[in-house]
Amino acid sequence: MHTECATFACGCFWSKEYHFSRQRGVVATRVGYTGGHSQHPTYEQVCRKGTGHCEAVEVCFDPAITDFETLVRFFFTLHDASQDRRGNGGQYRSAIFYHSERQKALAEKLLAEQRSKGKEIFTELAPATEFREAEARHQGWCERTGVLPPAMPK
Repeated sequence: MHTECATFACGCFWSKEYHFSRQRGVVATRVGYTGGHSQHPTYEQVCRKGTGHCEAVEVCFDPAITDFETLVRFFFTLHDASQDRRGNGGQYRSAIFYHSERQKALAEKLLAEQRSKGKEIFTELAPATEFREAEARHQGWCERTGVLPPAMPK
């Protein structure tokens, strides 16, 4: 099976991983840190705001079942991209880290669509760089602990 990956940041990665993992066509997810300057950030370092990293979810999907555009549209339902969360280290900032020029073009189109609704959108668009997988205790956290996030609105 051929898969593609997408990387999104939009708040605490625990609940975002949970919701992305339930999307049709998503075959794997993992949480981690990206968009910063530290070589091997830990959760504690990212929380202290010194690494420049944000909490992110890497989403691998089967393009025969779903596509990047569908996932970006879902990303915008998971958080309020009009809230500026870039300050104070930006751990919970909104960001799309694209893996190809095609993903970049689609993300630009969808960001413009969001802005055309009259809102200021603070979602960062940047090339995917090294994704540092978070510690094992953070992977699948919602399912492992039984602390499930609120259901998504229909």
